[in-house]
Amino acid sequence: MPHGFRLTPLAALALTGLLAACSADPGPGADSRPTPQASSAAASTPQPPQLQAWTPASASRAESWLLLDHDQRLAADAEGIWLLDADGQQQARHPGNFYTLDARRHGERLLIASTHTASQQPTLLVADAANLRVHQQLVLPASDYRIENLCLYQDESANLHLFIIGEEGMGDQWLVASPDGLLNNAAHVRTLRLPPESEHCAVDDQQHLLYVSEESVGIWAYGAHPEAEQSRQPVDMVTPFGQLQEMVAGLAVVPGGLLALDADARQLHAYQLTEDGWHSLPPQPLSGTTEPERLTARSHDQQSQQAQQVDLLLVDGDDGSLYQTRINWSASARPAAAEMPVVLPSVQTDPIPSPGDAADDPAIWLHPSDPAQSRVLGTDKRNGLAVYDLQGRQLQYLASGRLNNVDVRHGFQLGAARVDLAVASNRDHNSLQVFAIDPASGQLSELGQIATELDEIYGLCMAQSSNGVIYAIANDKDGRFVQYRLDGSQGELRGQLVREFAVATQPEGCVVDDLRQRLFIGEEGEAVWALAAAEDASTEMTRVISVGGAIEADIEGLALYQHPEQPYLVISSQGNDSYVLVDAEPPYQLRGNFRIGLNSALGIDGVSETDGLEVTSANLGGPWAQGMLMVQDGRKRLPEGNQNYKYVPWQSIADALQLD
Repeated sequence: MPHGFRLTPLAALALTGLLAACSADPGPGADSRPTPQASSAAASTPQPPQLQAWTPASASRAESWLLLDHDQRLAADAEGIWLLDADGQQQARHPGNFYTLDARRHGERLLIASTHTASQQPTLLVADAANLRVHQQLVLPASDYRIENLCLYQDESANLHLFIIGEEGMGDQWLVASPDGLLNNAAHVRTLRLPPESEHCAVDDQQHLLYVSEESVGIWAYGAHPEAEQSRQPVDMVTPFGQLQEMVAGLAVVPGGLLALDADARQLHAYQLTEDGWHSLPPQPLSGTTEPERLTARSHDQQSQQAQQVDLLLVDGDDGSLYQTRINWSASARPAAAEMPVVLPSVQTDPIPSPGDAADDPAIWLHPSDPAQSRVLGTDKRNGLAVYDLQGRQLQYLASGRLNNVDVRHGFQLGAARVDLAVASNRDHNSLQVFAIDPASGQLSELGQIATELDEIYGLCMAQSSNGVIYAIANDKDGRFVQYRLDGSQGELRGQLVREFAVATQPEGCVVDDLRQRLFIGEEGEAVWALAAAEDASTEMTRVISVGGAIEADIEGLALYQHPEQPYLVISSQGNDSYVLVDAEPPYQLRGNFRIGLNSALGIDGVSETDGLEVTSANLGGPWAQGMLMVQDGRKRLPEGNQNYKYVPWQSIADALQLD
């Protein structure tokens, strides 16, 4: 998202419709107000919303309200959570002292979120929609700040999250429900850094956006997705920097846009979300109110692609009066972006020791006789190399310097002994950092370094010829590649430069198909290229796949899945937090792309901003019978912490992409 939120790729999904007018129902055939970008002649000015006073028989002094379908209304106050009909008659009440309110309907039940006033504990209730009979309850830990508001959000995998907006810019995101229902314990996803006067919030599930009002400043949009970067974009600001006149006192999401209350100016603002950002429509006066606030909206089932109606309910902060109205909502049809398949990680490693952007590239060492004893190597580009087992536990850490990329090959002759090799690019010395791997135990030890011709070493991969010669191929940020033949036959580690070539711009990821002696390299902002891997082969390159379409720059990690009949190339498309699969043989057919989402059952966060990755087709047993994909996670969430690596069963990828 992230997938930095920028707004994140997940938030940049295309709209299903654009808001074109917001007005009182003008009747059949009435003209709609043009958007700011419209080029046609101005239509007649729509009538402003006609507010009607609404006086419920119960909860009349409640500040927290929610419009539900089936003409129901929900309220929260010092006497409990109330369910009322359209006439304001009580249908049910759940006792307690509550404020703040959001809810989602699931069939005949409601999932209600509110806050216990005394304890400051957000509370979720699963209750019958007809009578509020509670079946499940989840109480979150007490906040150490006063909660101003809360909002529910459902991600693309049907996990439910709760955003808590607190005073002085405090806030949190919690995972509260999986697709199977309410969790037994809420899981903290991340801490939010919000403006100090944040009060109201609203969430757009389709666009993965969290809207937050800053009382006397304006409206901000944040990434709602659990992998979103913690950045924001302005929707509208208070004059003279925007269209708002005074204080933002309420927000409500509508299809393709947002509504906001301008309290002191007594206006309703409407915004359409386009690929270029948020476009403000002319504000509508809210005549008859003194200080409109606490807006809630409910869209009717869309009758056509061109128009629908939206019910509004708001509170007058001056005397607590309630007002309702119905507005027309015109939208021009626009195709929705195709949803990308989501697979789930089954294991995550212990965090990398160094904080910040530290983890980068994994490799896997296969145990020659016991696959369950195989090891995953992960670089810590600030300080060294970590070694993990298949359960993600760190077994070793070698503080060998700023290691960026790593790869592994088996069967290196070192004097009279035969060892396996791991080689990493060492940015401290622009060298190849070489490790010996004990074939019996998987234990790593430093073997030495090989100096390179590079000025700023970056990516690295290894190759092995048909007669067993092992190579290390490294690149520089300036586009240069160098290929070294490694030799230890005399008992001493040596490296001989045997080939050089270059791409026009910065590369990093690379991988070699030893069986077919083909080298794949990633030019981050341009394309993936293929060329022969042999030391004396031509350096002529063939374009495999370009940035644009399935891949969004940067191209990062590359890995090869050795399917018995068809090898696959896996590519990290960092710009949209996804992974692209193509055939690893000409004509390099695109097989599809996918994301790695949050596994709520195991408490493992999703993956975003991936640098390096590795994949194996080896049967490692259990969930890894068809192999596994290992990826670096650029944002550790659930909870937040140092970066780590995630393991994904290959079978789930094959199922998601319907591979043969």
